[in-house]
Amino acid sequence: MAQEEVQNGGPEKVAEVSFTALKPQLMVEAPKAADAVLFYKSAFGAVEAGRTVYPKRKAEQEQPHVLSAQLELAGSTILVSDIADNSTPVKTEGTGCVLCLETEDVEAAIAKAVSAGGVAEGEVTEGDGACCGGRVGKVKDPYGYVWLICSPAKKCGDAEA
Repeated sequence: MAQEEVQNGGPEKVAEVSFTALKPQLMVEAPKAADAVLFYKSAFGAVEAGRTVYPKRKAEQEQPHVLSAQLELAGSTILVSDIADNSTPVKTEGTGCVLCLETEDVEAAIAKAVSAGGVAEGEVTEGDGACCGGRVGKVKDPYGYVWLICSPAKKCGDAEA
């Protein structure tokens, strides 16, 4: 496809764009973002790199509204936020978002996530359907997100000898 082509329109000059990061943002029901951060730290060893809060909340609510908590996890950054009362509704259960973490010890990682409050889903499986041929298990966190815990058995696209 030529650089001038645009999928939903005619020829147009397109500026070169490069991205420096992709940061998935997990939206959780307010005021549970602070609890979600604690879960991700306990279950997956995430490290909190920063947090932005909005301190003014309704009188009956004690916790500040978490606009964004930045977590470092497995060499990547994720953001965790409370859903604001006036924001666009976000469905928190069954989001269609699945997050994959790689580890050498799938069973131990699942056990740690379960002990922190997650729920294991199904059995650990192995084979071509499991994260590029490795071992994989599933954990649903208390906020509705499904985490695949995978072994890095072989790289995607590697040819078998």
